[in-house]
Amino acid sequence: MREIIFDTETTGFDPVSGDRLVEIGCIELVNRVPTGRTFHAYYNPQRTMPSAAEAIHGLSDIFLKDKPLFSAGVQELLAFLEDSHLVAHNARFDFGFLNHELKLCGLGEISIDRMIDTVAIARQLHPGAKHSLDALCTRYGIDRSHRIKHGALLDAELLAQLYIELTGGRQIGLGLAQEVEKDIIRVELAAEIAVRPVRPARVFQASAEELVRHAAFIATLEKPLWLEGA
Repeated sequence: MREIIFDTETTGFDPVSGDRLVEIGCIELVNRVPTGRTFHAYYNPQRTMPSAAEAIHGLSDIFLKDKPLFSAGVQELLAFLEDSHLVAHNARFDFGFLNHELKLCGLGEISIDRMIDTVAIARQLHPGAKHSLDALCTRYGIDRSHRIKHGALLDAELLAQLYIELTGGRQIGLGLAQEVEKDIIRVELAAEIAVRPVRPARVFQASAEELVRHAAFIATLEKPLWLEGA
C-alpha cells in the first residue's frame, strides 16, 4: 500500500482570488513505513508575496523569482504522486491549491477520493482537543524543535511521523497494515457522517383505502400458506 504525505506553502488562503502555490513537499510511505523517497520543489508564483504569508514560511519574492513555474515541473510531480492516496493535514486546503494549479496547466484535477485528512482522523480520535500539527506532535512526542518556520518538506516529514502514530504507530511493522487501513476508512466515513444534516424519520403507514384494497386482495387467495394447519 503506497501513500504520499504532502504539504504545501502558498501566497495566501484562496486560490480563486489569485493566491498561488509556492512550495510542495512529499514523502513516500509503503505500508505506513517511509521509504526514503521524497519530492520537493519551489515555484515562482508570478505575483508578489504578501508579508503575512512570508512571515509564516519565510519565502520571499527575491528567493522565488528564479524558481521555475509550476507548469514547468508538473509532470515530474505527477510522476511521483502516481495514483497513490494523498495524506495532508487539513487536506482540503492543500488539495484546493494543487488542483487549482493543475487546472491552470490545463490538466485534470486529482480526485477527492484519493484524499486522507489527518485533521479528520485526529478529531475522531481526540474530540475536543487541539488538532494543529504542532499540538498533535506534542501529544505524540514528535520532536519539532527544528521547526522555526513552516516548510513544505519539513512539515510533510513531521506529518508522516504523526500519520503513522494516528494509524497505529509501530504496530504497522507487525503486519497490521490492512487492519489499520480499515480503521482509516471507518474514521473517514465517520467524519463524513458527522457533518451530514439530520433528517426526520419518515413515517410509512397505509391509508384506509390501501387497507381495504389489501383485504379484498387477500380474500381472493385460495388456501394461503399462513392458514395451513390452522
